[in-house]
Amino acid sequence: MPLLMSILVLVSSPGATAVSVDRTPPEQVPSEMTNAEIRNFNQGLASSHPQYIKCRKIEEIGSLVKRARVCRTNEQWKQAWTRGNQYSRETMDAMTSKAGDCRATGTC
Repeated sequence: MPLLMSILVLVSSPGATAVSVDRTPPEQVPSEMTNAEIRNFNQGLASSHPQYIKCRKIEEIGSLVKRARVCRTNEQWKQAWTRGNQYSRETMDAMTSKAGDCRATGTC
């Protein structure tokens, strides 16, 4: 019975099925995994599944050609995006002068 509970079958149209398997996060850091290991881990997962691993090439600062391969699960990408936005908001709030801001004093 646990095997049946871990597999969810979604039917989008007659004759077409997609299988989404409930998985735990990878044991290894996704960026240290090989492409074959990532492919094997992602097998059977929908690309929108929280544990699906996606890789991106990110340009390294100070280099015109060097790029780093960064791999994370969808959930990790989401957390990084949320953290980055929060840091940006905090930085903007810290850099904005409260004394000269009419919104802070209500004199607009």
